[in-house]
Amino acid sequence: MRGIAATLIVVSAAISGAVCCVVPNVLLPPQPRDQQAPAHTYLGFDLNTYPGDDALPTLRKTFSFAGYWLSPPPGAKQNTWLGKRQLLRAQGFGFLVLYRGPKSSELKSEMRAAQKGTVDAHNAAGLANQEGFPRRAIIFLDIEEGGRLSLRYHAYLRAWVDELERADHRAGVYCSGMPANEGDGVTIITSDDIRQRLNARNLVYWVYNDACPPSPGCTVPRNPPVPSASGISYAAVWQFAQSPRRKEFTSRCSATYHSDGNCYVPRDTAHNWFLDVNTATTSDPSSGRGNDP
Repeated sequence: MRGIAATLIVVSAAISGAVCCVVPNVLLPPQPRDQQAPAHTYLGFDLNTYPGDDALPTLRKTFSFAGYWLSPPPGAKQNTWLGKRQLLRAQGFGFLVLYRGPKSSELKSEMRAAQKGTVDAHNAAGLANQEGFPRRAIIFLDIEEGGRLSLRYHAYLRAWVDELERADHRAGVYCSGMPANEGDGVTIITSDDIRQRLNARNLVYWVYNDACPPSPGCTVPRNPPVPSASGISYAAVWQFAQSPRRKEFTSRCSATYHSDGNCYVPRDTAHNWFLDVNTATTSDPSSGRGNDP
């Protein structure tokens, strides 16, 4: 997500007037046999600021699902997505429902972290119900920090999962699927750290790995890669492109991004909406459409 940096970039883009777009049909390197795309993989987008009602028909031509914030995104005080579920659903979008996770520095003890996890999950479930999301919808906690999480953060996560279950929703996490160097030859992947610590608790994983490879960069391939091609076999969703791009990970696919460092949908000729791009094996990763008309 990284909304603060994205805000700075979009100001720069507006001043410069530079234009470019997602590369729609970049040839991708062959995938190993066990990572071949199945018959149906779907592209989705997420961004911190709602793109506007008029943008939805254009975005729908490329994307099957959209990120949907229940809380203000990181670095923001307001949430521009609330009240837009029915409009997105009417356009045919599925959902990635999101709630902002805390920074480690906000969690002062394991006990207080667990209390906050319970409160945040209760609030997230209430907002999901208010927005019309169905029972058992998956709400993804946005964890921006990479590497190994603290014991306090794991206490928060356990409480988050348990309270969402009590509220008749399901828990997910958006987190790093990239190795972080801990020194002395030791690396840790955040999603692995969470999975090991939460043991049997049910959790759905949306991982980010924008390093090229395995990421194809800022592209919208005809056959999107499966989430497991991220390197995380249990990932349900893979975010493979971010705005702005992180230069230390994307030097080998920099040409697929706009010169301002952002990722834009091909039909966005005015470059109004800088996006993160995701792939999943369902068009509704949060099961957020429901059966209502």
